[in-house]
Amino acid sequence: MSVSNRFRDIAKDVAVFRTELKGCDPRAEQGARIVKKASKGLQEWVDQVGEVPRMRLESQLTPILMKAHDTLDKARLVFEDIEGLDAQADAAWDLQQRIYRLLNDL
Repeated sequence: MSVSNRFRDIAKDVAVFRTELKGCDPRAEQGARIVKKASKGLQEWVDQVGEVPRMRLESQLTPILMKAHDTLDKARLVFEDIEGLDAQADAAWDLQQRIYRLLNDL
């Protein structure tokens, strides 16, 4: 799978996670706001990512992916601090790992 497609899949999955958090436990609201930031940052590049030349993908996508990774990490920590939100913390962790693997492949 191409880097562009993997990026789009991650962006879509972060957006889906954000949507799932809307109907979640009200205590997850702070984490949901943080996930929203990560989602918006990724969504800004969904259409553009396919137009970035292969040799510039690393320099252009790395900052965006790092920011999303860090933002999801903040959300994960919020979820871990609230009892009963282990599934949300695990989902954030899984998304972080996917971003990390994509960063390694760049």
